[in-house]
Amino acid sequence: MFKYGLDVLTVSKALALMSGELKGEISAAIKDKILASHEIVKEISLGDEAVYGINTGFGPLCNTKIAKEQTNELQKNILLSHSVGVGNPIPIEIAKLMLILKVHGLAQAHSGISMEILERILWHIDQDIIPYVPEQGSVGASGDLAPLSHLFLPLIGEGKVYEQGILKETRDVLESYNLDPVPLHPKAGLALINGTQFILAHAVVLVDKLHNCLSHADIIGAMMVEGMLGSSSPFKDILHQTRPHKGAVHVAKRIASFLLDSEILESHKDCDRVQDPYSLRCMPQVHGSSRSAWLHLKEAVEIELNAVTDNPVIFSKELTISGGNFHGQPLALPIDYACLAASELGSISDRRSYYSLEGKVEGTPKLLMDDTGVNSGFMIIQYTAAALASENKGLCFPSSADSIPTSLGQEDHVSMGSIGARKALRVCNNLIKILATELLCAAQAFDFKKPLKSSKALNAAHDLIRTTISFADKDRIFAYDIEAAIALIESKELLHTVKEKGEAINSPFETQFETF
Repeated sequence: MFKYGLDVLTVSKALALMSGELKGEISAAIKDKILASHEIVKEISLGDEAVYGINTGFGPLCNTKIAKEQTNELQKNILLSHSVGVGNPIPIEIAKLMLILKVHGLAQAHSGISMEILERILWHIDQDIIPYVPEQGSVGASGDLAPLSHLFLPLIGEGKVYEQGILKETRDVLESYNLDPVPLHPKAGLALINGTQFILAHAVVLVDKLHNCLSHADIIGAMMVEGMLGSSSPFKDILHQTRPHKGAVHVAKRIASFLLDSEILESHKDCDRVQDPYSLRCMPQVHGSSRSAWLHLKEAVEIELNAVTDNPVIFSKELTISGGNFHGQPLALPIDYACLAASELGSISDRRSYYSLEGKVEGTPKLLMDDTGVNSGFMIIQYTAAALASENKGLCFPSSADSIPTSLGQEDHVSMGSIGARKALRVCNNLIKILATELLCAAQAFDFKKPLKSSKALNAAHDLIRTTISFADKDRIFAYDIEAAIALIESKELLHTVKEKGEAINSPFETQFETF
């Protein structure tokens, strides 16, 4: 059982809470802290001193004092007025993750939220009744105001929710459960919509997806080394100790372990080829740099998962600080970096696929098929990879490089992290498809090296691929093969198979790069 506000939240735990594999609750000790913080807000709201967001307006209206009898109405109005999101709905899973991350943030007991509100949010999580949230409208500055407003409209009986995946009016769903809307107390609305949970939820998914791509890229790349009769020398540890970037050292050790005791490598160790193309021999440097970008993102996400991103932050009746903890910049920059890293991983993958089609390697036919002319072979598969790689390049302009003043100039610098986060996931989803096309080419090239065998790990990986994707000796609808390869990558089954059969990697950076 995960204890909100008490236990340390990690990416894997957040994803487990989202999937239902892990349950969460608020412990009695944390409840006491939450109640104490709530009492402080109640006292401030009844006093005469102006405190932002509790008895004043918001944004450019921060100096407008609100009458005591209107403070509750103010909180409801902020949810209504800030629900201006447009575009397609975000995935249900990401909306649920936003709820989970918000509960953990509010449970740090610096927001003055009531237990009644927290318990209703937990009800939504436990019952899988997830709010409808449009994807566009946040500039990632005063928190993700628009998406978070939509996320919490159901608390006041407004908006829409998904019940068993079906979109319904919130009022109808609450009525079916005999539930009334939750009353909002002073600061409640502001506490709910101030925060980076939209950016963060996307970043959590990005950490997982990009890591999966990085792990598969090493395996598929190693299989391509075998299929193209490449050299294992570029992956020797002694080489990378002369330039010991963490990512490069780790990738080199992984690929070397995948090539261990290979009959294919042994068969051409005395060939006259001097060196391989960059796309093969520079995998430690390129894949490794993308891994370092991933590590930077993971470290930022781990901090944000357990942070207070509300405003103002409540410490005591005498000390409430209106600062900038809601600003998305600490996530926006690493997200843009990770977006570029994902695009580069796809770019080098496409080059390996292209190289495999040229027919320059002994025993590997042009277009990876013997009977070409009447058959096009794998030629057009690479077109798809090229199209996706090019699309990703066009998506790499950093969203965080832009800023548009909002709130009549009060919020004069914004992060655009929400835009960068959505874009980075789009690039990562394209990357999965690019790697799927390389997987097809690598597996096909691997077959042409039979009866020689590779390492136990790569032989097992190839056997698994061939359980769902057969060797192609003539043209067919390769889109079906690409779909099967995408499903295999997303299932992570290939990673489990390689881990079971592979040798120990013994990377000094194993914990940093493989744990989240």
